[in-house]
Amino acid sequence: MASLGAARTAPGEGSPARRTSTAQGADTSVVQQTVGADPYFPANGDPRYRVHRYELALDYRPGPNRLSGTARLNAIAGRSPVAEFQLNLADFRIGRVRVDGRTTHYTHRGGRLRIRPPKPVRAGAAFTVEVHWSGNPKPVRSPWGGLGWEELEDGALVASQPVGAPSWYPCNDRPADKASYQISITTPSAYSVVAGGRLLTRTTKASTTTWVYEQSAPTSSYLVGLSIGKYQTVLLGDPGLGGVPQAGHIPAHLLTEFSRDFARQPSMMQLFEELFGPYPFGEYAVVVTEEELDVPVEAQGLSLFGANHVDGARSSERLVAHELAHQWFGNSVSIADWRHIWLNEGFAKYAEWLWSERSGGRDAQALARLAHRKLSALPQDLRLSDPGRKLMFDDRLYERGGLLLHAVRCALGDDAFFRMLRGWASVHRGGTVTTAAFTTHVARFATEPLDDLFRSWLHETALPPLPSPSAAIPARPPYPPSNADSA
Repeated sequence: MASLGAARTAPGEGSPARRTSTAQGADTSVVQQTVGADPYFPANGDPRYRVHRYELALDYRPGPNRLSGTARLNAIAGRSPVAEFQLNLADFRIGRVRVDGRTTHYTHRGGRLRIRPPKPVRAGAAFTVEVHWSGNPKPVRSPWGGLGWEELEDGALVASQPVGAPSWYPCNDRPADKASYQISITTPSAYSVVAGGRLLTRTTKASTTTWVYEQSAPTSSYLVGLSIGKYQTVLLGDPGLGGVPQAGHIPAHLLTEFSRDFARQPSMMQLFEELFGPYPFGEYAVVVTEEELDVPVEAQGLSLFGANHVDGARSSERLVAHELAHQWFGNSVSIADWRHIWLNEGFAKYAEWLWSERSGGRDAQALARLAHRKLSALPQDLRLSDPGRKLMFDDRLYERGGLLLHAVRCALGDDAFFRMLRGWASVHRGGTVTTAAFTTHVARFATEPLDDLFRSWLHETALPPLPSPSAAIPARPPYPPSNADSA
């Protein structure tokens, strides 16, 4: 089993998930795609075209860790004719590559599948790409260790943030290139397959079962989540008419602990829909693996937790809130490129504080005070608006992002702040955003300029003073009501 690298010194919630066992492997419009390569990962993604749908047909055998697959991509050329383009795909054997049904020339080196169509694709024209590949999937190397497909002791999981998606399928691996997905996976029938999206069919034939999932919402490649294991499935709460179906997929021996640790997730969903707006997808699932993960990780409509996050004492409840909040902030509203990662992690961090405030824990001001005290004792060399690849998952980015949002809340007041949050999630639902788009959006809800606030929190490295509300944060009924706390 491939190593996932040494542990990071400052892991953050939702950052690249790795096992901890010894067998480790300036515009408010929706941004459809950025111009040029991603500044942090220039080898990943290709801005000359975009994909609007992936159809993946996979066959996976856990014993030999053998994956074979066919990918059909429906794509659209950009503003210039496309004589050549690239997909990202790790070290697999390529069986066939076709463009618009015709065999085409390609090269495959260093994780890049370069394809030259028989004739250039016209600017703005639709085209299809078909790739057949096979091999033994393993994590791709990164500054944070191995990312992507990870073979477990009995099964597999995918946690791709930020560049692990090519470890198992060919993709235009850039967060701004969002597409719908249909994923068909055939495995031995003893295993369950969980992917983000709606389960369309499950068909058993002889000793294998084929699972077909549809994710119709626009999805970034790194957010295509997958887990293969021996799980028991439970429903979390009763969604009722118009509610969000929530399921847990867990090893049977962890059922009792899971039932307590995730008991309040339906109440989190209710609160976040009140604060952020309607849940942006059709369903939500959580998976708990048999093995330990450094941190949980989000995927589209799905979050992955390790067995170490389940103890029956709700010790990881803030992480349950964190990963759920990512469905709005990071998954539905996605970043245009990795410079803007604080828009994912700062929002999810502040959602932890909001849940604490509304569930009988410490309020956001108290948690902001603790975060500020923590940051004041650490180096002041992180720029939130552009942290650089080395620091993009540093704990300080999470805490400082949460503090920035608290500063905005203090400046706007609660009514305007939560209207701003709901508007941000609504206007950019299914799209991609930048830091500049956020500051412009916030300005619409402010009664006075916030230029100094944004300059000090976003663009300077020194830690600004602790934000303080001009008026007391109003008390509200807790979620869940106190008589449900013993659930």
